[in-house]
Amino acid sequence: MKNKAAVGLLIAVVIAVVGCKTQKGKLEFLHPDSGKRIAYGEQVKLTLNFPNVAVDSVVYSIDGNVFETKRDTSSVVFDTKGYGLGDRSLSARVYVEGKEDIAYSNVMVLPPNAQNYGFEVVNTFPHDSESFTQGLQYQNGVMYESSGRYEKSQLRKIDLQTGKALKSIKLDDKYFAEGMTIVDDKIVLLTWMENVAFIYSKDNLQQVGSFSYGASKEGWGLTYDGKQMIKSDGSNRLYFLNKTTGAEESSIGVYDENGAVGQLNELEYIDGKVYANVYQQEVIVIINPESGAVEGRINLVGMYNENRKPVDNELNGIAYDHQAKRLFVTGKLWSKLFEIKLVAR
Repeated sequence: MKNKAAVGLLIAVVIAVVGCKTQKGKLEFLHPDSGKRIAYGEQVKLTLNFPNVAVDSVVYSIDGNVFETKRDTSSVVFDTKGYGLGDRSLSARVYVEGKEDIAYSNVMVLPPNAQNYGFEVVNTFPHDSESFTQGLQYQNGVMYESSGRYEKSQLRKIDLQTGKALKSIKLDDKYFAEGMTIVDDKIVLLTWMENVAFIYSKDNLQQVGSFSYGASKEGWGLTYDGKQMIKSDGSNRLYFLNKTTGAEESSIGVYDENGAVGQLNELEYIDGKVYANVYQQEVIVIINPESGAVEGRINLVGMYNENRKPVDNELNGIAYDHQAKRLFVTGKLWSKLFEIKLVAR
């Protein structure tokens, strides 16, 4: 019995040792751990567990692009500032005597915590409770608004003080109007799933052109930064469009300290930042359009409670008076439009 026990113990030890050697010989990332969240701007040391052999070379890549090649097993540094926010795929190809082995990992690069804001109502104005607000913009004393829904979509010029339409046009019944923006002397209006945007004269609202969408097939929000139009499609991406042709020229992902921020809806460009309604939330996020980082978050819970429905009654509509520095917000089928002031928390 003793001999059998000794043999069993010996076998167990051999298995443990072999298992340990196999694990030690596995090419893998020791740091960072796969799925690790990393602050934007951080310099991350990439460290591999190498097999116990002399390597010919190690080729490190991020998102499939080579960023460093080494002839030894020392660590390399990944500077997150050079690669932007979001998921980053890491790989290391190790070459030994003509043979290749590959290790993979991934990290999520996220911005610092956003500044949180509450609000203070400065003024209240009447708003058409039949307007299914999708786009809103203020310019030279006039509020411009697009109202959605099939068979009911409109584009209107509105008197701020009364909420009455100064001029309006109705879209064809097959179009669902979405976000809009003013580009010089034109108004550009998105449609939801019809893959087309219409261009109108700002003065008389006569249609003067149109363009089809690119990769972002749905139209949600639209704004203009003075050089390009910026479009949302309900995802966490912002698309930058040519101001004349509407062609997509670039895009960027939007992230806060918790991850991707999706459902981006109506947009407004204010002092270098993009303000975006988050669909079905009483929240506006303030986005840096260069990095995609959410730098601010405005909580508007409780601002409007008149017979609110759980759907089709959402906060949606941001406009800004650039001269008087006034911020306006409203929502779908709301009877009021609010001028608000942000209160830092």
